Amino acid sequence: MSLDDMLNDALRLLACESPSSDLEAVARSADLTAEVLGARFAAAGLPATPERIVIDGVTHLRWRFGVPTRVLLLGHHDTVWPHGSLATHPVQVSDGVLTGPGCFDMVIGLVQAAHAVASLASRGADAVAGVTLLVTGDEEVGSVTSRALLEDEASGADAVLVLEASGPGGALKTARKGTSMYTVHAHGRAAHAGLEPEAGINAGVELAHLIHAIADLGDASLGTTVTPTSGRIGSTLNTVPATASIDVDVRASSAAELERVDASIRSLAPTVSGASLSIDGGINRPPLERERAAGLYARASRIAPEVGIADLSDCAVGGASDGNFTAGLGVPTLDGLGGVGGGAHADDEHVLVAHVEPRTALLAAIIDDVLRNPA
Repeated sequence: MSLDDMLNDALRLLACESPSSDLEAVARSADLTAEVLGARFAAAGLPATPERIVIDGVTHLRWRFGVPTRVLLLGHHDTVWPHGSLATHPVQVSDGVLTGPGCFDMVIGLVQAAHAVASLASRGADAVAGVTLLVTGDEEVGSVTSRALLEDEASGADAVLVLEASGPGGALKTARKGTSMYTVHAHGRAAHAGLEPEAGINAGVELAHLIHAIADLGDASLGTTVTPTSGRIGSTLNTVPATASIDVDVRASSAAELERVDASIRSLAPTVSGASLSIDGGINRPPLERERAAGLYARASRIAPEVGIADLSDCAVGGASDGNFTAGLGVPTLDGLGGVGGGAHADDEHVLVAHVEPRTALLAAIIDDVLRNPA
């Protein structure tokens, strides 16, 4: 296991922009990910070429090192960063810090996964028998095409280890809120805003009422947030808007809360006379509840001092990941095993290089421990 090799692999991957919405860019990213990670596997005597799985134009990669899958490593190669971000967010290592679009979320996690598996395989291919690495291409936009794929792969596994970025100070993520995503549409009737505004039904005014009603569905005492986000109203300046819509982000720690909010959104009623409503979307990811992570976190805590990590901790976070899906199946799932740093999706995104080797060693040790002692 070489830190220089890991950083070089990360720098190569970061140089390929992969915004989720550009399927051609995601395909190029998949090609490079297969090449970079595959080279590490080949050097360890493992199969280098992954299965390339394209679903509705989205490219996913899967390396299976024996079946059935006992330990599933989960990651994604798509990012939130738009084209051109490399020009404003340079890819580099300086003063012990790795930067670049997607470095923390989650290029370094992919690199750590590949090097952890390769380090175990140095003992022989049998040392990773039953390990699968699945790298999806649409996690940042809800895993619409990959959900069935990852759930099928996780079903029956002893453990799912998610290479998403760590929490504050390197904390592992043992609980995540579940998520729902909606678009609420208001429908009215267009009319000339100057000649006969009274003939119109203003969908924008209806939307104004809806935004307040939607925001009021949150429950701070339970940590449930219901956030109206991006919206759209009408078509031209001088037309009573016939349509308006608002996107809504929901986060909750329990399935019951997600279901409560879902029912409430679907029962919204129009306020403006003659207006009507329609709802797109729904519950996306179930919560990752701590009981699904507790056993694996106990393993990690026991193993951490052996690889030089004396202060391992855990946390609960509001953001969701593909680990929510696998935990929802009842499969033991531990998240946040990727890089230590901060600034996910933000201008200050970065990885602290000093943690890369010990985190990779921790991942390898957890994989080995689960394979040897599944119970």
